[in-house]
Amino acid sequence: MPVRTTRNALLAALAAAAVLGAGTLSTAQAGERTAGDPHARTRAAVDALVQGGAPGVVARTEGPGGSRAWTDTAGAGDLTTGRERGAQDRFRIGSLTKTFVATVMLQLESEGKLSLDDKVGKWLPGVVSGHGHDGGKITLRQVLQHTSGIHEYTTDPEFARQRMGVGFLEHRYDSLSGRQLVEVAMKHAPDFEPGKKWQYSNTNYILAALVVEKATGRSYASEIERRIIRPLKLRATSVPREETRLPQPSSRAYTTFSDPAATKKYDITEYNPSLAGAAGAMVSSTADLNRFYRELLTGKLLPKRQLKEMTTTVPVSDQLPGTGYGLGLLKQTLSCGKEVWGHTGGIHGSITEAGTTRDGRQSLALNLNGDWSGATGSVFEAEFCTK
Repeated sequence: MPVRTTRNALLAALAAAAVLGAGTLSTAQAGERTAGDPHARTRAAVDALVQGGAPGVVARTEGPGGSRAWTDTAGAGDLTTGRERGAQDRFRIGSLTKTFVATVMLQLESEGKLSLDDKVGKWLPGVVSGHGHDGGKITLRQVLQHTSGIHEYTTDPEFARQRMGVGFLEHRYDSLSGRQLVEVAMKHAPDFEPGKKWQYSNTNYILAALVVEKATGRSYASEIERRIIRPLKLRATSVPREETRLPQPSSRAYTTFSDPAATKKYDITEYNPSLAGAAGAMVSSTADLNRFYRELLTGKLLPKRQLKEMTTTVPVSDQLPGTGYGLGLLKQTLSCGKEVWGHTGGIHGSITEAGTTRDGRQSLALNLNGDWSGATGSVFEAEFCTK
């Protein structure tokens, strides 16, 4: 659920990852840290995010099985008091929520409770309809893959006015159901015929969660909790229903409401995350995210067939060769040729990215507690391409 909105924000993040390599770090920056430090370039890249305007950053890298864990923080966790970012901070992870939702749906497929070839209309009759939308023509695979053509609800002018700009301050505690979010999207025509192209739409994952709920008789939140969070012991990870406060420890979260040059930083730490729902409401930490993606990619959460489905990608843009989207999972190819699997996420006051090598032997997760800046690709290039 990007706050710098939807597919354009994701593509911007991917473009940054493609062009901001380790080579963009100056010799002076790298030399500021102790000689021989294996994370010197990563430290410099984290520092550069704060120098570039981010309030604060927390980043954590891990080796095989969570070994050789290393955490770095920079900048402020609270701009009023000057308190620093904390290594154990919990934060809103935005669209990384999508990987959790997709994992649950693939588990359900492995259990024979649904098929990726099922049409949305089979599970949610009449929900995807109006202005040319037809749930009888869209498969669950297309929903998870962002090839459905379903309109992006956050681009609705009224929704954007109330939730994405300064109108958010008036509506920050509003409660919105998944059905209501889908209804917003259904006021508009589809963006394209199902399967014709790739285009990011948060509406897809609102629908995916509704299907999970129909197939299980339980909320998508409870399914994520019992299938992923508890088995993996992700103690800093949660699926807020309508809880407005972040669990502790955490930092304050800031926004400029889509104006990176704005001098005023709004503290919007507390708000109702139902505006994002299954597209981006979850809370986690860098350690938990590294563990989740490592365990996912090494087959601890999905059988081989479902993991193969999840990692079968389609291109996202001709301008980003080597970048593909699977089922709730993003593949990026770095300048050194390494492939990193994970997701990017933005939501009010927070930018998060996590990536793990396909063999699970190297992981990185990071968070910025501001949503207006963050060429996070430079940190990934520095960490993955200097080893």
